[in-house]
Amino acid sequence: MLGVSVLEPSLIPHFAVSYIISKMSKEPDQELKKAFMELQGKMQETNQKLRIADVQVESLKKQIVHAQLTDKEIQSLGDSTRVYDSVGRMFLLTDIPQIRENLKAKVEKCNEKITSLQANKEYLERSMSESQNNLREMIKLKQSMGVA
Repeated sequence: MLGVSVLEPSLIPHFAVSYIISKMSKEPDQELKKAFMELQGKMQETNQKLRIADVQVESLKKQIVHAQLTDKEIQSLGDSTRVYDSVGRMFLLTDIPQIRENLKAKVEKCNEKITSLQANKEYLERSMSESQNNLREMIKLKQSMGVA
């Protein structure tokens, strides 16, 4: 009667939650309904954070590619070529080794941020999974209490 889709509140409209809970027992269990609503809110918030993290990772990857392409182009320039580094709204005359060093530092910084975001995403996914498992256990407990 209760499939996996019942335990994924992000896919269930609010009115369906009441219907599912009322079908589980003759009297709707307020504690279970409250837990279901809390899980649904938590999952929506977690999914939003996961999407934001994905967007940030993609942006950082684009920055890395941009820095690598810039480094590749600068590498082919002669030593006497004048190059300028962007600092805010102005440009500073800088030597090529310094610019290449700045680009490498930027790539390393972006890679560190990506690693941090990936770790945060894993934590959020574990948290969401634990919440779902807790709700499953609560539903099983309520069903076994209703049967007994």
